[in-house]
Amino acid sequence: MEKVNYINSRGLNLVGNLYITNPHSNSIIIMCHGFTGNKHEIGRFDIAATKFHDKGYNVLNFDFSGSGESDDDTLTVGKQVDDLESTIKYVQDKGYSNIALLGLSLGGLVSLKVYNPKIKSLVLWAPVTAAHKNYCNRFNTEQLQELNESGYITRTRTKGVRKKILIDPQIIKDRENVDQKYLCSRINCPVLIVHGDQDDRIPLQNSIDALQYFPKNSRLEIISGADHLFFDQVNQFIDLSVEWYKHYFPINSSN
Repeated sequence: MEKVNYINSRGLNLVGNLYITNPHSNSIIIMCHGFTGNKHEIGRFDIAATKFHDKGYNVLNFDFSGSGESDDDTLTVGKQVDDLESTIKYVQDKGYSNIALLGLSLGGLVSLKVYNPKIKSLVLWAPVTAAHKNYCNRFNTEQLQELNESGYITRTRTKGVRKKILIDPQIIKDRENVDQKYLCSRINCPVLIVHGDQDDRIPLQNSIDALQYFPKNSRLEIISGADHLFFDQVNQFIDLSVEWYKHYFPINSSN
């Protein structure tokens, strides 16, 4: 695994972990973490990247701006879309033309927004695909007061390299105004959704509803007993993803 640095369109440094399995392959999986998460995702992304790597895939996990080791910024969906577009350009400049995305939670929404015909496959874990009404209710009184006084919400972390994460109020509008039909019906590659039936953050019903808008060869796998963190079921999420990529995202060699 190699730590890499590259610049987004806003001049901010993004940091990632690049797992190179096959230097002759032009295929790569880009993994997109969730809201206030990072490229490790409490170890889940490290386990997944290692498993994909062992199966012959090149993999890039990265920190969105304002997250992990990347440069400071407030969090919005639009900024994360820009970060992912910059990441795709980075891997394309390195010769990876065969690209798949894996998005977790909010990273799923970002992956769907960034989709273009060059993306060959999408895997979404407990993804945001629908509007979350009254999203401001997710924040407590103190956080909303800080928002009014400072223009952002601070979320603190006791572990990891980043102790404070700054949440832009735009994120509330971003979450409340997702148009599921528009978001999902423009996707033309096969999509795998993996979602736990005990998820209390992103309703399973959202993924059930989203499936109707994806291509017919897309699939929803419902994991019994899994909540939004799915620590006890992480290997199920990964194994389903490996099988999906083997079928819909074969490893290509560069010409």
